[in-house]
Amino acid sequence: MCRHAAWLGAPRPLTSLLQEPSHGLFRQSHAPRMQRCGVVNADGFGMGWYDAGREEPVRYRRSIPIWADANLPGLAAAARSACLVAAVRSASPGMPVEESATAPFAEGRWLLSHNGRVAREAVRPLTGGRTPESPCDSAWLAAAVFARLGAGATLGGAVSEVVGLAGLSDPAARLNLLVTDGDMIAATAWNETLFLHLGEGALLASEPLDDRPGWDAVPDRHIVLATPDGVCVQPV
Repeated sequence: MCRHAAWLGAPRPLTSLLQEPSHGLFRQSHAPRMQRCGVVNADGFGMGWYDAGREEPVRYRRSIPIWADANLPGLAAAARSACLVAAVRSASPGMPVEESATAPFAEGRWLLSHNGRVAREAVRPLTGGRTPESPCDSAWLAAAVFARLGAGATLGGAVSEVVGLAGLSDPAARLNLLVTDGDMIAATAWNETLFLHLGEGALLASEPLDDRPGWDAVPDRHIVLATPDGVCVQPV
């Protein structure tokens, strides 16, 4: 299991997902409040953001606990963007603990994070022959989504199709995805919690990052499509 969060809206630093909130991902790495499987998320962490001077997003991933990286506070304060993704990882049994297995996964302008688990046999047929960057289940999901996006599918369409087919093949799968191209976020709730907070943008997280009012639970087996023009929540 993992905890992850994403932001789309007015530019803000990565600290707004990690350290600044009272229950940001830094705290969720060792004291999650709603995690159903596992008690800590110490098997790595990753962040991704978009810079106007680069065509592709910037990623920073480590296979150590987030609290063990002395360079992170300064980096997170300096990394500022209108679209942010971050995750802390608790590796499922049998999955490798390495940077290549840590979200966010990337291809071109796309970033993907997965909170949950899925049988790899349920995902392999969906990849179109692509080889994932890691043998972990999340990397197989990323390969399947990226294959559809590369073939011209919309962000929402690619994510919905992969989650729906994988969930049909593996009914016990937990398939909460955050996928973005920097201009839009598609987020799914599938057998795991996902919360949405709207303000100067859309904030999505496995569990609320603070105790402010306005956090709404996304219904199970629904997808959130967030753009600068608004947010739509619909069944997968």
